[in-house]
Amino acid sequence: MSIDDEAQEPLEPRVGPVPEDDPEFRPYRHPAAGWGAARSVTRFLLGERALVDGPRAIMRMNHENGGFDCPGCAWPDDTKGLHLDICENGIKHVTWEMTRKRVDRDFFAAHAVTELAGWSDYDLENQGRLTEPMVYDAASDHYVPISWKDAFELVGATLRGLDSPNRAAYYTSGRLGNEATFLYQLMARELGTNNLPDCSNMCHEASGRALQASLGTGKGTVDLKDWESADALFILGVNAASNAPRMLTALAEADRRGARIVHVNPLVEAAATRTIVPHEFTDMALFRTTRTSTLNLQPRIGGDMALLRGMAKAVLEKSASDPKALDVAFIDRHTAGFEEYRALCEATPWEELERQSGLSRDDILEAARVYGEADRSIVSWCLGLTQHEHGVDTVREIVNLLLLRGNLGREGAGPSPVRGHSNVQGNRTCGIDHRPTDAFLDRLADACGIDPPREHGLDTVRTIRAMREGTVKVFVGMGGNFALAAPDTAATYAALRSCDLTVQVSTKLNRSHVVHGRAALILPCLGRTEKDHQRRGVQSTSVEDSMSMVHLSVGMKRPASPHLLSEPAIVAGMARAALPDSETPWDWYVEDYDRIRDTMAEALEGFEDFNRRVRLPLGFRIKQPARELVFLTPSGRAEFSSAALPDIVPEPGTLALGTMRSHDQWNTTIYSDNDRYRGVKNLRTLVFMNRADMRERGIADMGPVDITSTAKDGSSRFLTGYTAIPYDIPRGCAAGYMPEMNVLCALGDYSTQSDQPIMKHLKVTVVPAAG
Repeated sequence: MSIDDEAQEPLEPRVGPVPEDDPEFRPYRHPAAGWGAARSVTRFLLGERALVDGPRAIMRMNHENGGFDCPGCAWPDDTKGLHLDICENGIKHVTWEMTRKRVDRDFFAAHAVTELAGWSDYDLENQGRLTEPMVYDAASDHYVPISWKDAFELVGATLRGLDSPNRAAYYTSGRLGNEATFLYQLMARELGTNNLPDCSNMCHEASGRALQASLGTGKGTVDLKDWESADALFILGVNAASNAPRMLTALAEADRRGARIVHVNPLVEAAATRTIVPHEFTDMALFRTTRTSTLNLQPRIGGDMALLRGMAKAVLEKSASDPKALDVAFIDRHTAGFEEYRALCEATPWEELERQSGLSRDDILEAARVYGEADRSIVSWCLGLTQHEHGVDTVREIVNLLLLRGNLGREGAGPSPVRGHSNVQGNRTCGIDHRPTDAFLDRLADACGIDPPREHGLDTVRTIRAMREGTVKVFVGMGGNFALAAPDTAATYAALRSCDLTVQVSTKLNRSHVVHGRAALILPCLGRTEKDHQRRGVQSTSVEDSMSMVHLSVGMKRPASPHLLSEPAIVAGMARAALPDSETPWDWYVEDYDRIRDTMAEALEGFEDFNRRVRLPLGFRIKQPARELVFLTPSGRAEFSSAALPDIVPEPGTLALGTMRSHDQWNTTIYSDNDRYRGVKNLRTLVFMNRADMRERGIADMGPVDITSTAKDGSSRFLTGYTAIPYDIPRGCAAGYMPEMNVLCALGDYSTQSDQPIMKHLKVTVVPAAG
């Protein structure tokens, strides 16, 4: 299915606070974390007036007994029982949630939605926590209070009135706990649709599809203990200091034990140099840094696949003189397609590998040498590899490289995707999937007594298209900020405004509340840090980290408002109203989440004996067949991929642009206009460029520029008045911040392999600003 898109009018979303000072850029020369992180956290706690609540929360976050799981990244909890398994961004995320500021009925009475639409996104979220359900009143252009009963009835009546259940879509962000996730997908499927788009559709869909094709599992096979015993770690397309800061501890420990660490990224990020881990108090006191890399490689944007194939080619060439270069016994016993892959590598000339990767042959051979000398290697990656047209092929190339030396199914080795949000992997495990398997649906039917639909539903991109065309009339968002997170901002805004009803389940005010349907609800929920009181006492929820560990999270704080409901309670309320004849015991489930988990134990493979196992220290790990060298592929073996090497070199005059987060940002939540690790202050409307590319275009350092993207269909999108910053990035490449730059990614610019928007590989031109 192809998705075409017409050109959109220029749109510049208002994101971030108004800078108080002139923009500054000074290259960052310091270690990641350390005192810089400590100072930043202290300033943030002071700004949020959380010098008491903040430290209390820090002492309860990511603890195995009675603590709550960080609502930030999905990095696993420390296996050694570390008492301060925290990071700068996690503390900010928690403190942002625990703010004392409130968005109540008086606030909405004082501010029309049209007025709020002109506010920056920073200012919207900075107003504080939502306190009660609100409904949009078109006559006054204000949100006004509504009871929970009436809110649920509005949802239920609208859903019951649709001529097809496929007229609604149910979006999920990665913050939703497993129990709410399970009820949410159960509601959608009992209603009769698999329209379950989620944030994975925009982030790691390529990883899941690649690993499924190669290994028969959609997840990585390693755990944190493997990271602690690997001889070599390859980190591709990851800015660990901002995206998964607790990874810095693993990298520092790896360096101390003599492991080799190779970072592959067009930008050399702070995490790829050195660090002072804040909870290592002696190092903090002595300002003693630890290396976090032994080799940094800067391929061109999209050049990772050529690098990986070059490494495989080098390993294969070495095997001609050194039989130990390959694990022949492993390849013969456990893989399929090796000879075809060998022939492909041999036929790919070094000159083409250099041109496509943007690296020299010596660089590629050095990476291959590190890999070849290591007995046990882990390859880890994030969105720098997945948000491309060829993201699936690139991840499969990682698996190819690992299979050559048997780096699978043994300690200290394997593939390790870095998931961004705290429970995005758990969402997919617990049923948020627009393409469910028959096996999953069969178990769900048996456990829950429903007849789930078998037709595949809509993913994120297709949901936007369907809303804009009027074929999807209701959009329900469980968390997140869909209006800003999605691609093609103008198209996404138009899609949401075309809906009959939009429902946003949220903790704080955001753009998705002011870009709404003809009818709109804001349903405020408990945060991860807050106590969840139900009829049978305080409840816990479970989450799954990026390495398949499932554990419990228990809030510690009094809810921000007595009118907040938990996410399971909100899902149950909508389901009761939409399915008045349902035999599913929605209220009974909400009384005690153990009851939900008992049903999940029947419905979900790997969740057997759920309630007992999740209460074990650190919870339990979902079994990964490929880790045991059981491959659920058509051949019953690990499959080598023999995909052609794509041509990703930019055309003359154009640049390949990748969007990314700043350091003082978590997804679409922006804490300030600063990006400490890249040396930027008071500026977000910027583009990082190679200085030679700037000079070639007549662009001065910190000069104003206009950016134009060209979509696959030839249409254009624009950003004007941006600032060009010279940066250490390969020629032909550029980078800037999401969500501001999401406007440049056309709705039709999605990968034909994964259906993900290609936000890391946009075709742009950058010129001095007009006028």
